[in-house]
Amino acid sequence: MVDWLAGDESRIGLGCMRLSTEQDRDEEKALATVHAALDAGATVFDTGRAYALDDGERGHNERLLARALSSHPLGGRARLVTKCGMARPGGAWRADGRARSIAADCEESVRALGGRPIDLLLLHAPDPRVPLATSVRALASLVERGRVRRVGVCNVNRNQLNEALELAPLTAVEVAPGAGDDEVLRGGVVSLALERGLWVLAHAPLGGPVRAGRLARDPALGQAAKRLGATPAQAVLAWLLALHPRVVALPGARRPETARDSQAAARIVLDGETRALLDERLGSLQPLPRAPARAAAEVVLIAGISGAGKSTLAARLAAQGYARLNRDERGGTLAGIAAALEARLAAGATRVVLDNTYLTRASRHTVVRAAARHGARVRCLWLETPLAEAQRNAIERMLEAHRALLGPEGLSRGRGDPTRLAPRVLLTQVRQQDRPEADEGFHSIERVAFERRPEAGRDWPSRWRRSRRRVPRFSIGVSRVRGSSSPGYPAAALRFRPRRAGFR
Repeated sequence: MVDWLAGDESRIGLGCMRLSTEQDRDEEKALATVHAALDAGATVFDTGRAYALDDGERGHNERLLARALSSHPLGGRARLVTKCGMARPGGAWRADGRARSIAADCEESVRALGGRPIDLLLLHAPDPRVPLATSVRALASLVERGRVRRVGVCNVNRNQLNEALELAPLTAVEVAPGAGDDEVLRGGVVSLALERGLWVLAHAPLGGPVRAGRLARDPALGQAAKRLGATPAQAVLAWLLALHPRVVALPGARRPETARDSQAAARIVLDGETRALLDERLGSLQPLPRAPARAAAEVVLIAGISGAGKSTLAARLAAQGYARLNRDERGGTLAGIAAALEARLAAGATRVVLDNTYLTRASRHTVVRAAARHGARVRCLWLETPLAEAQRNAIERMLEAHRALLGPEGLSRGRGDPTRLAPRVLLTQVRQQDRPEADEGFHSIERVAFERRPEAGRDWPSRWRRSRRRVPRFSIGVSRVRGSSSPGYPAAALRFRPRRAGFR
């Protein structure tokens, strides 16, 4: 277990970002807010080099925090958490995970904090243009050279956290469990971090400024707050602390009163009924509750990237009597599909197949939970289709539906239309996918190898050549992949090279 906070330190800190990123920021009120948090018992203060209005004033929040801590008698006990690897060009947020940028950010943060030691330095977010290993090794180097005490990562998925754990002595991961979204709970990021002995820092636990204002209108949170004699925001913070002793909540505040109210939640103890009510609303790390098993009830979840062949496999199962639930046909969301599954199982259905993308643990969790509530086992079929073959399938589907390769305007129409996949979608999906694991609650996992069956009468390469001439705005490149299971066919076939300036 990684030792960080002592047992008598508050596990509710202060998220300082909005003290510097709001246009109407007030530095005197910001100082008073930090002082109020210190007076109420806070020791963890979460800042970042990028917490500013733009690149020209990066380090604003760190300088502000250093000023506040140095002017308060309790400031010396504060634990400083800051972040590196994020730029603010024109006020935008752009990850910069290059090793030299991380090292430079660290040195600038030390200066901005007035030489105070950085207790914990976090990679602000993975940079899609830089291998995560490069960024994490840069963090490890800072620990080795004694520039920071501890390091961690922010805003990562389970796969990324697994990779980072192999490369650096991580102390913490900062993600966003809370009232805004339970994806990091469903996706297994929090559970993995706790299993590996890390601390979990929860930023934006109230869902951010917009969602935080809606908490009072949430029936479940209102009921829990009434039982506790607290506010809905305090109920959420108390729930977070109850998840695990190594969870630290980092609610933001711009007023002293808000900082004091947040600290008061550290003294709330949840009873069993209130905990169950909040778990149902916000999520849980506990094993899924299961109804008594129904021997004949089976849900088949087919997962894989777009174009992997899920529809073909689902059609075969549907022909065997499985009821099919597919978002492309029904519309709506994956949550709506899960609700439809619950309704089918409640009505007595015993065989259901779902063939949606289901790339992540978080997306699959809703299906497994719905099945568990009705005693149905879940069999996962994971389609291990090579990217090149999935790209070919996506192009064939586009040609069949539209008789041409679509340009940006055509691709932008009909969001969610599987016949209008933009070129980079599949590459993004490959990066995002989590391979299914038994601890997700599956009865079995079957890995399905790709096999392309010849179809009589189809001359796909010649159709490709004809359609290529019908997209005048783009130069379309075709590359071949050595070792492809279908030699002679294009891979990464959609490579748009704009002929007009300005398109990216």
